This record gives sequence, structure tokens and C-alpha cells, in this order.
Amino acid sequence: MMSVVFLAATIAITAMLFLVLYRAYRGPSNADRMVAINAISTKVITLIALLAILTDHPAFIDIALIYAMIGFIATIALSKYIERGKLG
Repeated sequence: MMSVVFLAATIAITAMLFLVLYRAYRGPSNADRMVAINAISTKVITLIALLAILTDHPAFIDIALIYAMIGFIATIALSKYIERGKLG
């Protein structure tokens, strides 16, 4: 029963992922695109965690944590680039 719930959650998050991807493509400003990309990163982390639960592979949780750290660093770098026009 729980696997059906997790599978339904995976399908719902994937559908939301495509909606946010559309916002990242269509966003009227760079800030909108940056927030959409950050939301995509969060949804991918959630999907990796759900995959770890569905497949009973706890190593995927480590991958999700590493992906979260990379996403955080990328968000900081992108914010700095938008604000200053350079990374250094």
C-alpha cells in the first residue's frame, strides 16, 4: 500500500517538475528563472529520496544530499553572477 502512495507522489512531483521547467524556460526575469531552477533542484532531490525508499537502496540518500549541496552552491554562484555580473 505504501509503495502505491510513494509511486503516486513520484508521479505528482514529476508533473510539477515539468510545470516548473516551463517557468524556467518562459520566466520573464532572471530572478524568476533562478527561483524555478532552485525549485527544480529541490524536486529532483525529493525524487531521488523517493527512489531510495521505493528501491530500498539507502545509498541514494547520500546522492540526494550531495546533489543538495551542489544545488546550494550553484544558487549562491548564480545569485552572485546576476548581482555583480562576474563570479570573482
